[in-house]
Parts: sequence; structure tokens; C-alpha cells
Amino acid sequence: MDKELSYGSDYKFIPATSINNGLGIEVLPDLFAYTVQIVNFCLVGHPDQKDFVLVDAGMPGSAEEMIAVTEERFGSGARPKAIILTHGHFDHVGAIIELVNHWDVPVYAHELELPYLKGEKGYPEPDPTVEGGLVAKLSPYFPNEPINLGDRVQALPSDGQVPFMSGYRWVPTPGHTPGHVSFFRAEDRALITGDAFVTVKQEYLYKVYTQELEISGPPRYLTPDWDTAFQSVKKLAALKPSVAVTGHGQPLEGEQLTRSLEKLVNEFYTLAVPEYGKYVKKNLH
Repeated sequence: MDKELSYGSDYKFIPATSINNGLGIEVLPDLFAYTVQIVNFCLVGHPDQKDFVLVDAGMPGSAEEMIAVTEERFGSGARPKAIILTHGHFDHVGAIIELVNHWDVPVYAHELELPYLKGEKGYPEPDPTVEGGLVAKLSPYFPNEPINLGDRVQALPSDGQVPFMSGYRWVPTPGHTPGHVSFFRAEDRALITGDAFVTVKQEYLYKVYTQELEISGPPRYLTPDWDTAFQSVKKLAALKPSVAVTGHGQPLEGEQLTRSLEKLVNEFYTLAVPEYGKYVKKNLH
């Protein structure tokens, strides 16, 4: 393994799961979403072609499963052109070093995420005091130290294009993290949101396990800037997506997606923003 690549010392397997663990969904012919324990990653590209990318990199300890899923869809020995990140939280980069070393591919993320991916800076600590259930209470035990991908990670192009994802552009959706991005394809209005909004209440253990469908803002215990998160949700809603794959929860499409996003925008400060927590400001909005 390349010595310059390293996880934080707190990186470890997290024994959390859901009924969707191991479930893959072909959302579109060239958009495949797969759930590793409690988080989704995407394979973007037609399965009969070799030009595809991986969006996000799963949970700690999931590399072998992710490689197997990729080869099942694209063939033995298949590897993506790149790994594209929505952001750098542990459940989106959990297997990235093993994947980078196995596939020898570049990683792309927003410029503002690079300090967290080059070992220079840690994200704000998770907030166990935030309104929510057991997952929120357990959040201090989640890996949070910065990982170091060295020169294997680089900034997404400033013109909004996404390497090897033809037709998509990256959309800045900060709030959950400073450099969080989502990916949108205007041709069919397909949207990959990361954690800008999700379709499960990620703070509650029962809802995470059952994957109860419920549109929500980003996970509360790891979101330090709620006003900015709201602006990001409004931005995505204005794109009028036809289908959305979120970082947590089931994909949404059609009228259900439209109605859900409209509700989230209109009721963001009651649906998404917690009533209390160390990152909740009394003068929000």
C-alpha cells in the first residue's frame, strides 16, 4: 500500500446496518445505486461499456464488496475511470484507500474538501446533543479524523464539468460540509445528491434500519451550517430533478420526488433543522 495514503487513527468498521444492506437498484440504464450497510454509492455508466465512474466510496471495511459489485455490473477486472466524491465524511470515503490502490484511479472532490482529504484538517466534531435518536447519540464514535489521499485526490474542474461523467455537472451544495457537491444531468434531470438531502431520518436507529421513506435534510449530527444547507436544498429543488439518488435512503422519482422536495423547501426549518444542538443558532433564517 502506498505509504502516503492513510486513514485517520479512528477509522474502524461501524456495526450499523439496514434492511437495504446489499441491495442494488438500476435507477436508470446508466445509473446504478447500491447500499453498503447504511450508505449508498453509485456506479455511473452503461454496463456494456467500460467508461464508468464510482461516486462515493462506502463504509470502512467495504472495499471487497464494492469491488465485487462493480465487477458484477461491468465484468471481471472492470475498474472505474475515477472515483468522484460528494464529500469526505467517513461513510462516503470509508473504503477509498483500498479502492484507489486496487484500481489505481484518480479521485476528484471539490476544492474546499481537499484539506479534509489530504490530512490537513478535520471536520467539526459530530454533535451527540442534537435533537434525534440513537444514531445521533452514538455519533462521537464515528470516524472523524481527516484521511490523507496525498496527490491521488484533485479538485473538480472549476467549469462545473465532472471528469468521465458525460452530461453531468457538479453543483455546489455546501452546508453539510464546506465543499459538498451534488451531480446533475440536464438531459434527463438525473440527480445524485450525496447528503445535501436524504430520504431517511438518519438520526434515528429504527428509521435507519427500516429505511422508512421520509425526505429530510442532511444528517443532523454532522451538519454545522443549516442556513447554507437550506440554500443548497433550494438550489437542487429549482433544478426540478426527475429522479434523485441520495446518500442515505431510497431513490425518489417523478411526482413523489417533486412533492417531497417542495415540502422540504417549504418546511425546511421544521422538517430538517433540529430544535436544539450545538450547531443550531437561535437566529437561524
